[in-house]
Amino acid sequence: MSNEKVINFMGLRKVAAAFSIALVLVAIGSLAINQLRFGLDFTGGALIEVEYAREVPLDQVRETLGGAGYQDVTVQTFGSPTDILVRLQQDHTPTLGDEVLATLREGTDTEVSLRRSEFVGAQVGEELREQGGLGMLLALGLVMLYVAFRFQFKFSVGAVVALAHDVLIVLGIFSLLRIEFDLTVLAAILAVIGYSLNDTIVVSDRIRENFRKVRKGSSEEIINLSLSQTLGRTLVTSLTTLLVLLALFFFGGEMIHGFATALMIGVLVGTYSSIYVAANVLMAMNVCREDLLPPEKEEDAELDERP
Repeated sequence: MSNEKVINFMGLRKVAAAFSIALVLVAIGSLAINQLRFGLDFTGGALIEVEYAREVPLDQVRETLGGAGYQDVTVQTFGSPTDILVRLQQDHTPTLGDEVLATLREGTDTEVSLRRSEFVGAQVGEELREQGGLGMLLALGLVMLYVAFRFQFKFSVGAVVALAHDVLIVLGIFSLLRIEFDLTVLAAILAVIGYSLNDTIVVSDRIRENFRKVRKGSSEEIINLSLSQTLGRTLVTSLTTLLVLLALFFFGGEMIHGFATALMIGVLVGTYSSIYVAANVLMAMNVCREDLLPPEKEEDAELDERP
């Protein structure tokens, strides 16, 4: 074994497994009970854009619409601080834009003008929801095939379990906190799959390399060595990514809050899963050096058997 410092990650594998299972069960329970709060892209409804003469607080716009009886209202800036986008999860009528405009004018002393009033059909939203779900399942299936081809079947199971773990936890948090789930969040979920897969492949590559290079040591020791060697790279990548996402969250505007939130959760959970989920699955499946050694050729085996 190497003389470099090795952290005993797998010594806590049972605790990590219990923690991960608990998180996934809570996420599944929330998704079953609360479900996701789908945005206008998936549910259908009205989209109205208005322009104020000067900047107004978004909370004031929400309170005005809520006081007028409008339910499930999403209010956000669109481009400039004076352009406000209002999303209503209700049937669209030809006069809805004018009605909302009149309500907003009553709630402020600033001039307000209507820019556009559109309707997103529920049928379109349903198709987007189905295609988005199929897209995530297809991505997981292709990941499993790729990792099995590049490494070995046990590694592909570990990678897919880690990805499913990350996606379920992100969806569960969105369900628990009732954060709106729209197309930007779906894009973030797919990005989380890519980010987590990249981390898992880096770790898997080092585990395979060490199994072939290190002659002595148990599977647990080799996995601990591999995780210790890749820890620095994993942490630096995660921290720099989080810095960018924090900037997007605080300064990118409300339109990409959901996107930045999903990615921040995904980066944190993906960093954890690349260490404690994928490697934990390998340990549970009893990965060993023989799984990664190239098969002996028949001619070489016959030569070895000759006296």
